[in-house]
Amino acid sequence: MIPKEPDDFWEHNLALLRSHYPQLAQEIEGADCSSLFVPHFPFLVEQTPSGNPTLFFRENPEAAKISIHSQRDPAREGKRQAEAAVTEAAAIEDSEKDALQIIILLGFGLGYTAEAVVQENHARKNRLCIIVERHKELFYLAMKVRNLEALISPGKAVFVLGGEADAINAALSLAETKKPLVIKNRALTGLTAEDQSWYAGTERRINTWASKEAINAATLQRFGKRWTRNLAANMHGVVQFSGIKNLENILANTGIPVFLAAAGPSLNIVENSFKEIRRRCVVVAVDTSLRCLLKNGVEPDFVVSVDPQFWNSQHLHRLASPGAALIAESAVYPPVLRNACETASGTAFRRIFFCQSLFPLGRYIEDCTDPKGVLGAGGSVATTAWDFARFLGPSAIWIAGLDLAFPGYRTHYRGALFEENTHAVSKRLCPAETHSMSALENGIPFTADSASGNKVLTDKRLSLYAAWFENRISQTNRTGPANYSLSPDGLAVPGLTVSRPEELLSLPECREKTDHLLNNLYCSIDESFSNSKEQEERHHRYLSAVGELTHALEEIRDNAHDAVLTINRNSGENGKILKKLDMVNTVISASPVKEAAGFLFPPLPQLEKSLRETDPYKRHLEFSLLFYRSLYESVDYTLSLIKKKLIL
Repeated sequence: MIPKEPDDFWEHNLALLRSHYPQLAQEIEGADCSSLFVPHFPFLVEQTPSGNPTLFFRENPEAAKISIHSQRDPAREGKRQAEAAVTEAAAIEDSEKDALQIIILLGFGLGYTAEAVVQENHARKNRLCIIVERHKELFYLAMKVRNLEALISPGKAVFVLGGEADAINAALSLAETKKPLVIKNRALTGLTAEDQSWYAGTERRINTWASKEAINAATLQRFGKRWTRNLAANMHGVVQFSGIKNLENILANTGIPVFLAAAGPSLNIVENSFKEIRRRCVVVAVDTSLRCLLKNGVEPDFVVSVDPQFWNSQHLHRLASPGAALIAESAVYPPVLRNACETASGTAFRRIFFCQSLFPLGRYIEDCTDPKGVLGAGGSVATTAWDFARFLGPSAIWIAGLDLAFPGYRTHYRGALFEENTHAVSKRLCPAETHSMSALENGIPFTADSASGNKVLTDKRLSLYAAWFENRISQTNRTGPANYSLSPDGLAVPGLTVSRPEELLSLPECREKTDHLLNNLYCSIDESFSNSKEQEERHHRYLSAVGELTHALEEIRDNAHDAVLTINRNSGENGKILKKLDMVNTVISASPVKEAAGFLFPPLPQLEKSLRETDPYKRHLEFSLLFYRSLYESVDYTLSLIKKKLIL
């Protein structure tokens, strides 16, 4: 317990919060702090010989006290922990070239370590500190018994106080890097079973978020050139196809829900009800699930395809859904768009809509020509399809096939292209089950809680997608539609409510209303997007954008080439070399296309691994030579594709 009368610290700290963290101050001013004064409040404050208060935990009057901070000098203890953490952070940055820009502290207590970390870190303005405390009452308590000026004044921390473990996701979204340093106050993170579970959930989300950078870098290294070739081949679509911005909130205030068909095993649960579902919902299908819908005699209203790889394009090969609109991204495998526009029997789809490109080259052209509208992307077509469903503004989203796991050790619904291909290539000594087992093992599998409360096999890749859904649903659950899952054996995702097909089938029919709405909308889009004047102006903007892009990339390429020549030709002329490199850096930093120029650039740690020089200056020159040579090669490759493909 603490004295019933608050100390002068409270008003002083609150004034600082109003200045540096106004939203947190507003939350605290509206909070009920009466729990701090009740006899059974489990946290106790006592003075130490150093004059600073310390904190104890006692679960009940008969239990022994657990010390949270030092019983002699908690401020000194916090400073020692902070110095060790910041030293470790600096070592990581020195070895990985500023790979770390975020420090996360789990367990606030009275704030000694947090205060010292913020002070030690204040000079490094590129670092973000995230302070996480399950018991938000402890922050209120610290406000009453300590002067937190050194913690609050810099304004360089983000506070996550209480709530669910997924609250960390919003704070992590503020950070640009993917490799945080986590400091744990083990007395707080392991205080009770509930604390252990809450902080373990928080750490799991941090680790999932942190692993995305390595996965993205590996994916870029493997598929970067393929994406660039696809973009160059498909860029005419920026002029030809309208954007999904024309579809935003078209279902708002209509009461019409969306049914989203993903491609997991649970899609088979509702396949016999597809026709009834279509009478009650706008149907959105991922490209992988279209085969299942058509097999059951149902055409979706929208098909989402954003994967740039050849094998993914095969899910749409020889399929036609002339009543559906294709939602695509400009880096899809080119035959997807080509086949969508022309088949032997007509068009495979009713029309094509582009969403904003996921890649800087495509975004630059689109922004200058015709912005398309933004959809989220979590690495799977199902994430983009869900965000498209939300984008339509429906009353609710009902989802089937979003298992994010392997229920029954199956990877896809029965009849999926993957399953058919494994049967086609199976042999006596390598049956289809061998291919399926390989698919299960390749993603680092583990068991986790299913939506129905049992255990189900999932893997690291699918858990990343689950974290994306959890984060996005939590961000939109106040203003967005309700989300219902028809996959009881899939991975449990907070915010995704498990429901039964019968509840979906009890909704009122709205197909006639849906068809009327879409027909009128498409007529309106044709009038505004396809009239000759707008087409001519859009084509002019496109040519201008390609010309500006080409010129800016050539400038970066030529400067990178000059930097390489300067380093090679002026050995020993340190001043001349450094002056030239500074000039080149200034030009590149100011370029409007620097993101597009660096898209194919290899990760910096990859370049550093090949360095041999030990002398600091020679090592800098060696790195600079590799850097500008790699930049020249990546930009020159991009330019060759632009000049070959982008001019209409």
